[in-house]
Amino acid sequence: MGSKLAAYLAANIQKLREKRGLSQLQLAKQAGIPRTTLTNVESGAGNPSLTNLARISEALGVGIEELLSRPRSDCVLIPADKVAAQSRAQGQARVYKLLPDRVKGIEMDRVEFAPGALMGGHPHLVGTKEYLTVLKGELSVVVSGDSFVVREGDVLAFPGNQPHAYRNPSRSTTIAMSVVIPIPALV
Repeated sequence: MGSKLAAYLAANIQKLREKRGLSQLQLAKQAGIPRTTLTNVESGAGNPSLTNLARISEALGVGIEELLSRPRSDCVLIPADKVAAQSRAQGQARVYKLLPDRVKGIEMDRVEFAPGALMGGHPHLVGTKEYLTVLKGELSVVVSGDSFVVREGDVLAFPGNQPHAYRNPSRSTTIAMSVVIPIPALV
């Protein structure tokens, strides 16, 4: 097997195996091959038979072509004009979704509020907490009837499932970051 192809195969198997939380022994058992065979292939020194390659790809749930292709990067650059955005509050607020991968209960948004904008917040999942920081300007935030003024650099932390709303009291655009994460219950 060509050295480049062997390196691709080794890197892809190791990455996929680790991503699935499998040891070499566990993957070898699932594939029905000796662990030494898998170790040799994963080190780049092995030259697997087509049968063993098919068994490994089946155990990992991918096609053989994925095992032999150039490894993909874990990094993704999303150009600013491709970041998903939503218009809210009758166009007075723009929400930029900064997590390209959907993760249940987790959100990270950059929000731009026009002067005087009022935007109701969407209650998040029970057990989440929202962390809001103002990058430019200031916001008035109401959470379950309590009012807060969040100025540049401040952080307001509050239960994400509570009713909340944001208002830009200034005459210029306010920019804020909102991060919503699940908080495990403390025992």
